[in-house]
Amino acid sequence: MHKLFYFVLLFSFTCFAQQQVKTSFIDSTKLNVESIFGIDTSGTLYYTTEDNTFHKQTKDTTITYTNFQLSKITTANTFNSLKINLFYEDFNTVIVLDNRLAEIFKVDFNTSQPYKNVSFISTGFDNMLWIFNQDLQQLELYDFKTNKTKLKTVPIQSQILDLKSDYNYCYMLTEKYLYIYSYFGSLISKHKNVGYEKLAFSKAHLVLRKENQLFILQKNKTEIRPIVLPNLLIKQFLVTNETLYIYDDEILRQYQLKTE
Repeated sequence: MHKLFYFVLLFSFTCFAQQQVKTSFIDSTKLNVESIFGIDTSGTLYYTTEDNTFHKQTKDTTITYTNFQLSKITTANTFNSLKINLFYEDFNTVIVLDNRLAEIFKVDFNTSQPYKNVSFISTGFDNMLWIFNQDLQQLELYDFKTNKTKLKTVPIQSQILDLKSDYNYCYMLTEKYLYIYSYFGSLISKHKNVGYEKLAFSKAHLVLRKENQLFILQKNKTEIRPIVLPNLLIKQFLVTNETLYIYDDEILRQYQLKTE
């Protein structure tokens, strides 16, 4: 009986260990910024400083954008460097920038017809934005050039926590579920939220934070797996392909994800 018990215990432990995703440390950089919004495959860093200036920093140069008429930048979507979207939630406004951080479009939801009270935005394909309409409690795919809503989801019955997307998928995290939508608004899958608070996304992986631990949902997979990391303060986290970035207010650390 004892042998059977220890066998089952060992088997359970082995299965659990196999479910974890290991990492290897790559590098760390001292950094003093307000918020980091993106890091691309070439190492270009997008961030804001305390004076609410948006920065694009490459290995050779840094360019900036500041809008004194608007307040703090709530979120920035940088995966499409030709159409970077800055969301100013306090003013219900999105600013679209090109790759030189020149303003190419302004979306003022206060003047749109019908009026939209937006609490989250994320980039879609072409001129599309995924927006969460706070009044209707609906996720919408919105064309900012034509001021037309292309589709709406059914109303969401729990508070939304985070929203990320690319040309093909939209990930919406609520207090109850993680929803995954296709680019034309079809619900692909949903996962019960067991305490996840934030998410980061690249074309390969979705990373979720629960308290001070990170988890991963790999592309074309259904299982959310824990990521093995040292004991770190995780203020912000980002993922670019197989690279995981963790920022603790002073140091930006870089890890290789071992997903195989």
